[in-house]
Amino acid sequence: MSAGGAVEPGLPAAAAAPSPAPARDPGPGHLFRPISAEDEEQQPTEIESLCMNCYRNGMTRLLLTKIPFFREIIVSSFSCEHCGWNNTEIQSAGRIQDQGVRYTLTVRAQEDMDREVVKTDSATTRIPELDFEIPAFSQKGALTTVEGLISRAISGLEQDQPTRRANEEAVAERIDEFIAKLKELKQVASPFTLIIDDPSGNSFVENPHAPRKDDALVITHYNRTLQQEEMLGLQAEAPEEKPEEEDIRNEVLQFNTNCPECNAPAQTNMKLVQIPHFKEVIIMATNCENCGHRTNEVKSGGAVEPLGTRITFHITDPSDMTRDLLKSETCRVEIPELEFELGMAVLGGKFTTLEGMLKDIRELVTKNPFTLGDSSSPGQTEKLQEFSQKLDQILEGILKAHFIMDDPAGNSYLQNVYAPEDDPEMKVEHYKRTFDQNEELGLNDMKTEGYETGLPAQR
Repeated sequence: MSAGGAVEPGLPAAAAAPSPAPARDPGPGHLFRPISAEDEEQQPTEIESLCMNCYRNGMTRLLLTKIPFFREIIVSSFSCEHCGWNNTEIQSAGRIQDQGVRYTLTVRAQEDMDREVVKTDSATTRIPELDFEIPAFSQKGALTTVEGLISRAISGLEQDQPTRRANEEAVAERIDEFIAKLKELKQVASPFTLIIDDPSGNSFVENPHAPRKDDALVITHYNRTLQQEEMLGLQAEAPEEKPEEEDIRNEVLQFNTNCPECNAPAQTNMKLVQIPHFKEVIIMATNCENCGHRTNEVKSGGAVEPLGTRITFHITDPSDMTRDLLKSETCRVEIPELEFELGMAVLGGKFTTLEGMLKDIRELVTKNPFTLGDSSSPGQTEKLQEFSQKLDQILEGILKAHFIMDDPAGNSYLQNVYAPEDDPEMKVEHYKRTFDQNEELGLNDMKTEGYETGLPAQR
């Protein structure tokens, strides 16, 4: 469906406004600047191009920008001063993510219609209540709102209605009835569900209640199927012959990669580390000599544990901040005193200290542009300042709090300084995973018995 003649709500003004002067080259490593109203050097690039409506020359503006708390995007806007036709779209400038993402939003109020949405070309949009679906690659990417997505769908359906009324009147009447239902959704007369499923992992739906948990929004990360891999143009690598096993526990392995910030060639170091009283993990660290960016990530070196693990630690002393902490990608973090919850896959896997983890949480929350930017409300800013102050009090040992790590895979760890004795301030619980938790870990469809001989699994 075409977006001709409609400018999406929520689009950055820089993409649609004329530029007073060409933007100067920001230099290598700084092509994608964070969105900021105070950055005067962040100007769109203007390119004269052909208007496909009147076939005269119009103007295309390209803005290479980076959304903090998200990733790099390219915002493009075309306008023709001769016929008035215009069009806007976005494209992801980053890499395809390791996992796909599915956002399930329950729209209950008008405020939910104003949520910021980044929808890429590869995303599928569904509204189950109307049995309505916008397939992947049928629309260009858009930086818009929930209301903008519905308005865009209405515009696409209305585009060819005059032709349908002349040739297929019955079909046109049914589409008119469906358009009326879509318009009713914009009034939020009754709750409905909006699902954005993106195998590339590059779509995004705003949480206006951050840093608190959003009860109306469910984010699910999943492994792509072979069909989705083919749709995105990804090819599976051919299996290689297994070399002879070597003892690599005492070696630091190195391999070439690209910097996640400036995309310059960089080198990643990887090493197996045995954590006392726990298990073996893989630590990967990248250091970019071009921009100075440093990052580290931790992967579990073992299998998924038979039971999930929930660690509840009571922070009572400043010395607790020095405890080693391993957070896997499947671990959720909660701080009940702050009404804060960190979902799975956020911040990735980390091997740090309790102090380092709390500082990472503070940086993640306070640098979110949807809560501190121009679109934020005074109430949101006050809540965020209060959250930051309480987090500082916990770091300084003034405020006592509970730190909870819930890992269905059982691959997270918090240091017990009394080991091998029990820690009086720490409670470790092992629990049986639910069906939904096994589904998120991909265990429900995994065959672990009888797969070699083809015999049915023994119960």
